[in-house]
Amino acid sequence: MKFDCYMPVSVVSGKGAVRANGGRLRPFGGKCLIVTGGASAKKSGALDDCIAALQAEKTRYEVFSGIEPNPQTRTCYLVGAKARQIGAEFIIGIGGGSPMDAAKAVAIYAANPEMEELAVYKRAVPAKALPVVLIGTTAGTGSEVTGVSVLTNSETGKKKSISGADCYAALSFCDYRYTLGVPAAITKSTALDAFAHAAESYLAASANDLSRTYAARAITLLRPFLCGLDGDILPDEAMREALYTASIYAGLAINITGTCFPHTVGYYLTENYGVPHGFACIAFLPALLRRAKKYCPETLGAMESVIGMSAETLISLLSGGVRFFVTVPADEAAKAVYAGQIKNFDRTPGGFTEADARAALASFRADFPC
Repeated sequence: MKFDCYMPVSVVSGKGAVRANGGRLRPFGGKCLIVTGGASAKKSGALDDCIAALQAEKTRYEVFSGIEPNPQTRTCYLVGAKARQIGAEFIIGIGGGSPMDAAKAVAIYAANPEMEELAVYKRAVPAKALPVVLIGTTAGTGSEVTGVSVLTNSETGKKKSISGADCYAALSFCDYRYTLGVPAAITKSTALDAFAHAAESYLAASANDLSRTYAARAITLLRPFLCGLDGDILPDEAMREALYTASIYAGLAINITGTCFPHTVGYYLTENYGVPHGFACIAFLPALLRRAKKYCPETLGAMESVIGMSAETLISLLSGGVRFFVTVPADEAAKAVYAGQIKNFDRTPGGFTEADARAALASFRADFPC
């Protein structure tokens, strides 16, 4: 028996979930702040559905649509102040990982007026937080079901996560139809993020029976998409549903285990070269698979059975389907610092060190042809 877990989010899934379940919003209060990131919330239909549900419940709302990709602590801090100013009793986050993660941070800042911007990284856990409702519009992040929010430190430009009981949504609506209009490049990046979550979780030293069950389900759902990575054909509706479902299963997996080194080292490519998060994570997956072959071959073999292909075949698929042009100079890699990210390294098969991270960056092209 090994299936310890904690996942307190109330999940409502399926077509029309938001409008059909507006009454689920009633206990959170009479006014909310909706946090989004640009046009996707509107284009997907999620914002309109949310507003219709709020109006049916006679709940007042305001919308903030300025969350940037890789949300900044400064933005979240200021939006938290706005939430207090308007008397918001709960926060709704609509979008991909950035707006949803931002909503979690906004809820913490809003409930703690004395908290300075960067103190969110050093807060007592759990801190006070307003209730958060999430509506996902991409298939990748899994933020709907995780107690994690990844923020970019506005002073350093470095990505770093916060986590704890105060980072869980109270309620998440999961309707894959909001992902139907997502462009090909974003679809690919977010699907690869979900696969990285599932693979890293499956191989993590912190994995248990339940997390591997979730991860295996995600991997199985993602396999057909991975086999078509070398093209830019948009998925049909059935595949969109599978991708979104996989992202939730992968989120449930990492909620138990956390991620391994590819997520942490991948931040470097995003911060310094603008590589989309999913591509940045998957770039280091070949190195993770090779470490797994050395340090936990039985676990890797079980994962190969789940996906129905060898690790080397998987590496070949990924290498053929993901192309971006980045080379990290060896002298630049030598300066990379990963202080405070040791949890992700400890979960990696065989363990992982800052020196290992620098070596992975320095040999980036060798590990993942671009």
